[in-house]
Amino acid sequence: QVQLAESGGRLVQTGGSLRLSCVASGRTFGAYVMAWFRQAPGKEREFVAATTYSGGTTEYAASVLGRFTLSRDNAKNTVLLQMNSLEPRDTAVYYCALGRLDASIGALPSDYDYWGQGTQVTVSS
Repeated sequence: QVQLAESGGRLVQTGGSLRLSCVASGRTFGAYVMAWFRQAPGKEREFVAATTYSGGTTEYAASVLGRFTLSRDNAKNTVLLQMNSLEPRDTAVYYCALGRLDASIGALPSDYDYWGQGTQVTVSS
């Protein structure tokens, strides 16, 4: 069984920065895609960013490209999401997700098998 634990979410002002962390436990942090999704109230869960095991391929949603940076430390079973130039539209619960072994990056929630509990990010105007 895999457990994913997110942290780092809080209230921040427009233009501010946050770094979210996701730590995986329960099985070998192998060749799995790791991703971040977010869900705002009344909206569907949406793709934010994802990276392959090697970190050689990283993809971002158009809405965060140039502002968010995803990194991965396989030795620490951790994936980080650095979020800069935050805007009120970034307000959401952010979820860490783990994909399938040796799978390519997917942008749909159904592409991922394990999810964390989420961490709230609120950007005030």
